[in-house]
Amino acid sequence: MQYRNLGKSGLKVSALSLGSWITFNHQVDEKLAMELMSFAYERGVNFFDNAEVYAHGRSEYIMGNALKELAWDRSSYLVSSKAYFGRGDKRPNMTGLSRKHLTEACNEALHRLQLEYLDLFFAHRPDRSTPIEETVWTMHQLIMQGKILYWGTSEWSAQEITEAHLVARQNHLIGPVMEQVQYNMLTRYKVECEYSQLYKTLGLGTTTWSPLCSGLLTAKYLDNRIPESSRFSFPEYSWLRERNLVPEKIAKVERLNALAQRYGIPLNRLAIAWCLNNPNVSSVILGATSITQLSDNLESMELLPLFDDQLSAELEDILHNTPVPTE
Repeated sequence: MQYRNLGKSGLKVSALSLGSWITFNHQVDEKLAMELMSFAYERGVNFFDNAEVYAHGRSEYIMGNALKELAWDRSSYLVSSKAYFGRGDKRPNMTGLSRKHLTEACNEALHRLQLEYLDLFFAHRPDRSTPIEETVWTMHQLIMQGKILYWGTSEWSAQEITEAHLVARQNHLIGPVMEQVQYNMLTRYKVECEYSQLYKTLGLGTTTWSPLCSGLLTAKYLDNRIPESSRFSFPEYSWLRERNLVPEKIAKVERLNALAQRYGIPLNRLAIAWCLNNPNVSSVILGATSITQLSDNLESMELLPLFDDQLSAELEDILHNTPVPTE
């Protein structure tokens, strides 16, 4: 396993990490969740990602029970949670980034995960009804209370991240260290273009999600059939299906799969390695529903030496989506 600094911080995070979105509770029960976490940990994964909204909090209960049973040295792994969407109840103050919700969400996550502190705590989306000053102050206070060690954002704009840093500097507070953003061959703009200056000026770290574009980059949907128990088969994730199963994307996946076959490697590994090859990616978050799938995805690290000018050019010729800065 390769370890990378999380942005400008001194925290070392495994280049590949394990997340629980959709899988824990929906596709993975407690027993399998513990087996997946143990398998990943034994192969060097030290970061496990979660959020209050995942399975309405049930995902954090599952991960917490696994952590208690596995009894790893607490200094050897990192756990995250995220707050914004709440855990299902949408009454006032039960969502968003207000001081009240962030504080309560943090306390509830600690309870569900059975931990004394969170290594990483993310503002899961920007909250335009709460001043950024309030969010920054609250995250700083949670750090001072020892409840979280680092805080970051998820799917924030570069402008919003910059504003949070300005508030932190003006008030001598601890600003956000990392951003959790979608990044894959078909979704590139934020990581490669919008945040390009933030890596230099702010030392922004990234924990990227959906390296396989919700499974589209595994080639399993190329026969126009949606496999049973895949995330595209769940009614509550129909928005994912409608966003990704479109002719333009399918056509690119067909060409990418042909290229991967020519190199003698599975498309899923090529797609994950492509994300890892970006030096501004601190960690790529994997999802898995079986040991076989997780093992296969973890082997993507071995493909990094393949990324020479020729392969990069062939990929760009297929993708044809290199981000261009807007005026």
